[in-house]
Amino acid sequence: MSDGLLADLVLLAHLGFIAFVGAGGLLVARWPRLAWLHLPAVAWGAAVEIANLSCPLTPLENRLRQAAGEAGYAGDFIGHYLLGLIYPEGLTRPVQIGLGLLAIGLNLVIYAWLIRRSRRQRGADQ
Repeated sequence: MSDGLLADLVLLAHLGFIAFVGAGGLLVARWPRLAWLHLPAVAWGAAVEIANLSCPLTPLENRLRQAAGEAGYAGDFIGHYLLGLIYPEGLTRPVQIGLGLLAIGLNLVIYAWLIRRSRRQRGADQ
């Protein structure tokens, strides 16, 4: 398999992880045991944004792109691929913290809804 294709697969995995962090709570509504995978993913995703940590997928993708003779990129995945579409000025520290807090807040709302739904179902079963 070529390095360029591997870099594209890492890119897709990275995007999938970000989607899972943001909306994985909705999957937990269908498969509650998935929470054991989703909650650590949310914690990691939020920590990367809030604490300005480096996600290991970004340097991996860059190394694969360079090995394929393509240009890597500076910065992080969100800043390079997503923020240009959403925030034309680019990734700033306050935006990065906001994204981490948004991930936490969105998932708190989803999990609160799931807990309320579960309690209502248990009450109806008794």
